[in-house]
Amino acid sequence: MEVDPSKPLTIWAVSDGRAGIENQVLGLAQAIARLAPSEIAVKRVAWRRWADRLPSMLKIAPRRMLAKGSDPLSPPWPEVWIAAGRATLPLSINARRWSRGRTLVVQLQDPRWPTRLFDMVIPPEHDEVEGDNVFPILGSPHRVTPARLDEARARFARLAALPSPRCAVLIGGRSKVFDLSDAHAAALADQIARAVGSAGGSAMVTFSRRTPPSAAEALRARLSSLAGEVWDGVGDNPYFGYLAYADHILVTEDSTNMAVEAAATRKPVHILPLEGGAPRFARLHQALEARGVSRRFEGTLNAWSYEPLDETGRAARAVLEAMAARG
Repeated sequence: MEVDPSKPLTIWAVSDGRAGIENQVLGLAQAIARLAPSEIAVKRVAWRRWADRLPSMLKIAPRRMLAKGSDPLSPPWPEVWIAAGRATLPLSINARRWSRGRTLVVQLQDPRWPTRLFDMVIPPEHDEVEGDNVFPILGSPHRVTPARLDEARARFARLAALPSPRCAVLIGGRSKVFDLSDAHAAALADQIARAVGSAGGSAMVTFSRRTPPSAAEALRARLSSLAGEVWDGVGDNPYFGYLAYADHILVTEDSTNMAVEAAATRKPVHILPLEGGAPRFARLHQALEARGVSRRFEGTLNAWSYEPLDETGRAARAVLEAMAARG
């Protein structure tokens, strides 16, 4: 697609502002911007309390139902609208009408609505969504790039002093299909501590919002004897620094985002088991294993290599191709 550099694409990255969702829409928007000059606007939305209780299909005047503090959604409309999350669905299905068809509406994840309501749907392969305008990818879009890792390496240079092998330990937790009890957290921590300790390495540990506080404390207590650090949530988030400096990445099986972000680094990705599970997550991890990215953690820090995933870049090229096809 030929792009006039004097007229950059306008892209809106629309979400409810939660980090995991916003990173997906921003990741795809930024990947497009690396291929074509673009201006990206972040749009965070929330519903008024009474409107949030309504089913999405009943939000028939969605812009009027947004809570105060939501970013304005008004002309001029963007050329590309990228959205993710349940909160954005009533807005996305109206964006084409508001723009009189000039905006390419891209919905990430499985919308669980008819895909024809959007111009393009980009879900994870493991959700098995089908449709003429569906472009499935392995995992989800993200913001991990070599340049971003280089930036994090300079910003968190203190991590270079940690003994190798340095292990990034990325802990999720409780969801609809997974759990992380205190007992399981303790057993997991002991297994990690033995592996890292026997290798003479260090651990760089971070928790997600889904990590139960008591489980986080169990992990923190048992990993405190290792060299390294456990991020306490204060100050600059070192997440990208951990990815940049890691020799190994250990990530719990509940997080698609963390798994595919780790898969962009070339570092061995060890999948930490949790309690529970679901077929869709089993499909994800089978696909990552088939690509040589990850292996199930069994208490050792074996090393291997693979070609890093660039599914975000592949999706970005597909969006530009869809725009070109529209003329």
